[in-house]
Amino acid sequence: MNDNEADSETQAVRDYEVVVVGGGPAGLQAALYTTRLGHDTAVVDRGGGRAAMMLDTHNVIGVPEETSGNEFLQTAQEQVQSYGGDVVRDFIVEAERTEDGRFRLHGNDAEFLADRVVLGVGFNDERPDPPVPRTGKGLHYCLHCDAYMFIDRPVYVMGTGEAAAHVAMIMLNFTDDVDVLLRGETPEWSAETDEQLRAHPIDIVEAEITGMRKSDDGWLEAYEFDDGSVREYRGGFPMYGSNYNTALPEQLGCELTDDGTVAVDESMETTVDGVYAVGDITAGHNQIPVAMGKGAQAGIDIHYGLREFPRDLEDIRENGPVDPAATPDISSQIRGAAEAFPEARAPPIESPEPELADDD
Repeated sequence: MNDNEADSETQAVRDYEVVVVGGGPAGLQAALYTTRLGHDTAVVDRGGGRAAMMLDTHNVIGVPEETSGNEFLQTAQEQVQSYGGDVVRDFIVEAERTEDGRFRLHGNDAEFLADRVVLGVGFNDERPDPPVPRTGKGLHYCLHCDAYMFIDRPVYVMGTGEAAAHVAMIMLNFTDDVDVLLRGETPEWSAETDEQLRAHPIDIVEAEITGMRKSDDGWLEAYEFDDGSVREYRGGFPMYGSNYNTALPEQLGCELTDDGTVAVDESMETTVDGVYAVGDITAGHNQIPVAMGKGAQAGIDIHYGLREFPRDLEDIRENGPVDPAATPDISSQIRGAAEAFPEARAPPIESPEPELADDD
């Protein structure tokens, strides 16, 4: 929290330079950058999210596979806090621009004021109707994350649209046992896609699922169908689309793209000055490393806009040279965190003890 935090009469209002809404990989990465670049930052996180559901972490270099999503996020939160950022458990329900050009965010438990806002609120996958296995043990939403898990394993793809047909064909790169499960619905893919799909060694199963069999370790083992058949699968991918969490971006006036994501520029700034969007709420691959890259890009751009120095020549000519007493431009909270985290800084220069003169 910055040095000018609201007084005791408005204690519920928490004042920051940067507020990140959403504690997923993108939001936490943005917060790590803004905090380490010297800006008072809060991450407001309601908990949960797609990353939190991961039983294992894939495709993140340096992070072991056995790291769960919750472990990954907990470590990231601790990193942000170690550099002086705040992580607050709350749910932001409303956002607005104030008359002075800042942003007011209304949570269930507190209000936040910020100079810059980062929205990392993601989307929710459309979950298939039961019976289905647990996410990560037979139910998987990320093809590029989890396809490797099913090398030489029987796989299903649920859905009736173009995406389901194409994912099924893609999975033939990993296994020769792939089914499309229509679950009693009529295919909605095009005639061309139908011709293409049926030219691949893929079974199209029309029957509805009526039951499920699992191994002792909880992994999916087979589905039972209403035509009496039983088909073995170790896992698969439901392809029913996503619901983007655009309530806050729309309240702030951010433009959306035709696919429902938030429109951003190369620095992840939206069409509203000072509002950034990162991660799965924006267009592109829904991958942790991609999300983290977007968060880093936003954090750096925010720093460019908020940093005090260098002062431009117009300001210097109007107001005179920089007062040495105004440097460094670091808040007490960031400085306090740095003092408590000496291993993150260069060691101090130790002045040598003066040598005593000999009596001779």
